[in-house]
Amino acid sequence: MFHFILADLRRNWIGALILALLIALATALGVTVTLQERALRLGSARAAAAFDLVVGAAGSETQLILSSIFLQSAPLPLLPPETLATLRADPRVQNAVPVGFGDFVAGYPIVGTTSDAVEMLGGLGEGEGFSHMGDAIVGAQVSRAIGDSFHPFHGAVGEAGEVHSHVEYRAVGRMAPTGTPWDRAILVPIQSVWATHADHEHGHEPEQTAGLAAVASVPHDHDHGPGFAGEAVDESGLLHTDNPGVPAILVKPKSIADAYNLRQHYRTETTLAVFPGEVLTRLYGTLGDARRILGFVATGAQVLVGAAILMVVAVHVLQRRRQIGALRAFGAPRPVVMGMVWMEVFILVAAGVICGFAIGYAIVRAISGYLARNSGVAMPVEFQTADLWTLLFLLAACAAATLLPALIAYRQTPAQALRS
Repeated sequence: MFHFILADLRRNWIGALILALLIALATALGVTVTLQERALRLGSARAAAAFDLVVGAAGSETQLILSSIFLQSAPLPLLPPETLATLRADPRVQNAVPVGFGDFVAGYPIVGTTSDAVEMLGGLGEGEGFSHMGDAIVGAQVSRAIGDSFHPFHGAVGEAGEVHSHVEYRAVGRMAPTGTPWDRAILVPIQSVWATHADHEHGHEPEQTAGLAAVASVPHDHDHGPGFAGEAVDESGLLHTDNPGVPAILVKPKSIADAYNLRQHYRTETTLAVFPGEVLTRLYGTLGDARRILGFVATGAQVLVGAAILMVVAVHVLQRRRQIGALRAFGAPRPVVMGMVWMEVFILVAAGVICGFAIGYAIVRAISGYLARNSGVAMPVEFQTADLWTLLFLLAACAAATLLPALIAYRQTPAQALRS
């Protein structure tokens, strides 16, 4: 029986290949939607896992998270200057890390922050931390070697900007890989960002950049001359209430209770405190709705393709009545003929379904790799137990559906088949 099936498939290999390919593509569509949504959800959740609470100026919660954690280029209003000093002195706070934006180098955003940010993100992979205003710590994916020097550009990533020729940073360390957008960031002391924008804004009205929020200017009587890069970093000055504002503060509370207290305390008319997980959950809800819609589309496509293929196979079986009649005339029992037809069709359909899972996985790996290279967010592409059950369900459904052409062959008598 198996020799007969293989011989028939070899004889009609073009048609068999086309049928299997159609099934594979229809299956791959559904697999791609499911795996890609899961990869985006897991990747973004892991990227935000290091950040417990984010405090910013009153505005959009979603934009605050996208800008401060995922480093997406968009303007943010500035916090009142005293907010940072108050948070760093708060006994409920383990760490309060300011983040300031507005510059970039070769497409990599420059983030003004403190040495605590490096520890919050997993520490250094090599090199050393900040000790001078001109020191920089590069992310794991930044194409700058330790010891390289560079000038920042003012503006947003992807746009032509004005070079700060009077400011030069030197890479002194590299962060360990985090699987987050911070792998593509360059960290510098927040004081150097304040100083850089103070110099830039002399003679100009303070304004926000087209990308992330520009840091407000410091008082003009500060002197940042040629020795600016060599000045020592003094983080004790962050407790001063006359510092410039910052777009966001990453807060690590000492306990869960402290986290909720701080969140409630800083949800006012001028400030906003959010848990990244809550914001991402709302985004997942929107993403889940889109996934369900795409899932319905994929399922509809699979049903239509499956119905069309069954019709083609049924017509093919009817066209082979004389061959089936000859087998019956030579003594082949009905169950054997039915089993041969069923197995041949099921092999085609099952091969298409299994190949569809492989094609969908390969597509999602390619898409996730591209997104990871451009965003820095590592997106895990993995099958779960639910996917195995889906595969088994599809194979069971295929086994049931392919009974139709097999029953057509079963019901024919040798005389009917040979007369057709």
